[in-house]
Formats: sequence, structure tokens, C-alpha cells
Amino acid sequence: MNFSSFIASRLTFQSKRTFSKLIVRIAIVGIMLGLSVMILALAIVKGFKREITEKIRGFAGDIQITKFDNNFSYENSPFMIDTGFVAKAKANPLIKQIMPYATKPAIIKANNEIEGVVLKGVDKTYDWGIFKRALITGNVIDFADSVAAQKQIMVSSHTAGRLKLKVGDDFLMYFIQEPMRKRKFTIVGIFNIGVEDVDKTFVIGNLSIIQRLNDWTYREAGGYEVQVVDFKQLQPATQQLNEFLPTYLRSFRVDETYPTIFEWLKLLDVNTQVMLILMLIVAVINMISALLIMILERTSMIGMLKAMGATNWSIQKIFLYNATYLIGMGLLWGNILGLGLSYIQERTHLFRLDQESYYMNFVPIELSLTDVLLLNAGTLVICLIVLLIPSMLVSKITPVRAIRFK
Repeated sequence: MNFSSFIASRLTFQSKRTFSKLIVRIAIVGIMLGLSVMILALAIVKGFKREITEKIRGFAGDIQITKFDNNFSYENSPFMIDTGFVAKAKANPLIKQIMPYATKPAIIKANNEIEGVVLKGVDKTYDWGIFKRALITGNVIDFADSVAAQKQIMVSSHTAGRLKLKVGDDFLMYFIQEPMRKRKFTIVGIFNIGVEDVDKTFVIGNLSIIQRLNDWTYREAGGYEVQVVDFKQLQPATQQLNEFLPTYLRSFRVDETYPTIFEWLKLLDVNTQVMLILMLIVAVINMISALLIMILERTSMIGMLKAMGATNWSIQKIFLYNATYLIGMGLLWGNILGLGLSYIQERTHLFRLDQESYYMNFVPIELSLTDVLLLNAGTLVICLIVLLIPSMLVSKITPVRAIRFK
């Protein structure tokens, strides 16, 4: 053990602090609260982004492919399902799945109420992952019986509430076309995605219904929904898909289909960065105050050490070692508090939210070991680097002044 670390250990573990005792405790609490808030902020923001992104991806896919024309309505323009294109897409390592679909506007009449909706038709290849998680009651459409599947439909809790419907109820759906057509459906499931644009607009049914209503063949569809293996690779996956995309088709990424939601998610990153910077500033100011007070309280000791030949840097290291211990204590308790609250929220969903405003009814959490380690390392390094400046106060203290100060 060298001279600086030996003196620092004596000051840290065996010295009875007087005036600086309260300030040191405040500094430790400041670092503890700062780190815990940073952990919670990062975990909550990442949780928000994951939950909302998964909901949008689950409903609309990562990439939507439609016919290349000027039709931007809910009434899709048909095209022939190209098995060769589908096979190439599935063979791409970046692409997980490709599924045909179609949409068609309609009006539901039930219990003397009417509601405008958009029927989204899917087939047996559809990925029901998001809907199985979002089901409030009932089940998803069962394509095992192709005849029964044509009469089954899923509605949102918003639509079911407005029309006073429940699972097992029948209703008529009117399709505005020439001539007007109507179909009778039975509700098999009620879902709540939590995204207003989806819950207020869409009902889910069988693709073959739309094919029959529009006089399409069984090989025609209104579009493809493509799921990628890794959402971080969405851009290169789209580019590779476009390389063999037929000329009569065009593709849209999910962030282009729902730009408002994804722009909002980007703003959350900015808010998180601002919060992290503010918490670091608070922690640094607390430690600077504590270090200055500790130096001033030990002025006589500094003068004695200098009189015995100690260099400024060796004395600076004494206080930096002491500060490292205090920062370490703050980080330890900060991790316990931040990770503890995150674990409790992840398991119990204790803190609730207004789903209409935040797209979910609880505060989501996504913890990452890498994020926690980087926050700890960053806080420690930044605090120590900044503390080098106030520690230079040691060089201004002379033995004669120190003895007089005593």
C-alpha cells in the first residue's frame, strides 16, 4: 500500500468526521438518487419504445407492400400473389415472414348503433402473436375450419363497448359498394392493442371475405405484411427486398406508415439524454462540494504532510481515493434502489398509466446489464475527472498558512 492510499484509508474508515460528516452523507445520497433515476429513466424509455414498437409491428408488420398506384385509401388495389417473390423473400436471412392481407371499409350495425370500421382480412399464415397478448376475452380466428372462419371476426374493446357487444354476439356489417353488400359475423375475440389508431379503426376477419366481396380470385390480395428478424436491420432488409420487388409493387417501412408515433419515440431519446446529463451534473456538484469541505477541514493535515516532504499530487490522491470510496458507496446504493424499483415494477406493474395517452396501462421496464454497467462506469469516471480541478486546491495551501489556520 502506497503513502496516499494508506492515509486515505485511515481518513475513510478510522477518522471521526466533524463538520464534513453531513456534507459527505448528502453527497452519497445525491449520487445514489442520481444513479437510480438514470437507471429508471433509461429502463422506462427503452421499455416504452419496445412495447409501442412491438404493438405497431405486431399489427402492421415491419414492411408493408402494396400495388404501385395512386390509391392511398383503405380499399386496396388487388394484385396476384407471386409465389416466386414470396419464396425469395422467405429465403432472405433478414426476413422472418411474409403474409398476404387486404383491407376494406365497412359499417357495423348492432343494438341500434352504427360504427364505421375497416375490415382487415388475413389468412392462416398470419402471425397472431400481438393479438394473443392483447386479447381481453375470447380467441383468435380459427382457420382449421375454413367455412366457420369466414363468419368469425375480432373487434377491439373500443368498438365492442360502443356497440354493446361481447364474445359470441352476432352483428351485420355493411360494405359500401355497388351494389351494397352485407355479411353476418360472430365475435370470437375482443382485443385491446392500446394504439388508438388501431383500436378505433380496425376489426380482423378472413381474407377470403374481402376476396369474395371484391370479386377477386383466391390468388389475389391487397398487400403483403413482412416481418424482419431484427428490427434494427429494418433499413437493410427493406433495401434487399426492394432489389427483387416486382415493378408493380412498392414497399413502406412501418416507421413511414406511422411516422407520428416513431417521431414521438425519437423525442423520448432526447428527453432521456437531457435527464442523464442533469443527473450527472447534480452528482458532480455534490461531490465537488464534499471534496472542497474535506480539503478545508484537513488544512492542517495538508500543511504537516507538505512540511514532511509530501508532494501536491500525492496529497491530491489522498482526497481522490477518499472521493472514490464515497462515489462507490453512492453507486452501490443507487444500483440497489434503481434495480430494485425496476424489478418490482417489471414483476408487479405497480405504477399504472392512462392507456389512451401512453398506449399502455402500466409503466414498462427494459433492463440491460450493459446499460447499467455503462451508467456506473460513466458516473465514476466523469466524477473523478471533474474532481481533479477542486483537488488542485491542495497546491494553494502552504505549511506556514496551514499551521496558522490550525
